[in-house]
Amino acid sequence: MHCDLEVRDQYIAAKERWARKMAGLAKPQARSENRLPPGQRLVTNFPVLDLGIQPDVPLDKWELKIHGLVENPVTLNWAQFLAWPQFKDVSDFHCVTTWSQFDMEWEGVAFFTMADLVKPRPEAAHVFFKSYDGYTTNNPLEVCLDDDVLIAHRWKGQPLSKEHGGPARVILPKRYAWKGAKFIHEIVFGDRDILGFWEVRGYSNTADPWREDRFA
Repeated sequence: MHCDLEVRDQYIAAKERWARKMAGLAKPQARSENRLPPGQRLVTNFPVLDLGIQPDVPLDKWELKIHGLVENPVTLNWAQFLAWPQFKDVSDFHCVTTWSQFDMEWEGVAFFTMADLVKPRPEAAHVFFKSYDGYTTNNPLEVCLDDDVLIAHRWKGQPLSKEHGGPARVILPKRYAWKGAKFIHEIVFGDRDILGFWEVRGYSNTADPWREDRFA
């Protein structure tokens, strides 16, 4: 997907880890010896943070558009989304407001599955996420192509509730949670970085919890 050999090698290694997970042969890879990033506190509840809007999207009206610099753009309805290969994973969740929760159980469609089907073009290097509530956020494609990134529709074995971003949300465990859009509606592959809602308001563009990379 990239001409850069180092990035390609990272992609292949991540895809191999993901494939082992899909086969039930591997556990999540530790991001750090210290599981709790600096400045974070461990919680056992799941706080609700959003823009103050929780859009009501009936499943028969829901759709996910995946387009941009891809060979096979698609618009999925709910049944088509659930018909894609499903992926279960357990990962940690880190919010920029300083709380973290361990061992979050997610189920949905792995980003790898989606990328393999839509086939990003060689010039695609960034991903822009758009939500039903007007929220947006951005990530490098190489970040999204990690073995634990998915579009989740279930949490702890139950359908993802509206307050937590349902019907479906993006999960990127190795970034602060604002980088994973709730109420996901559109995924756009591009050749340039476009700042999202919080990024244009002074939040970090990289959002690495282990570097306390909270603000620009």
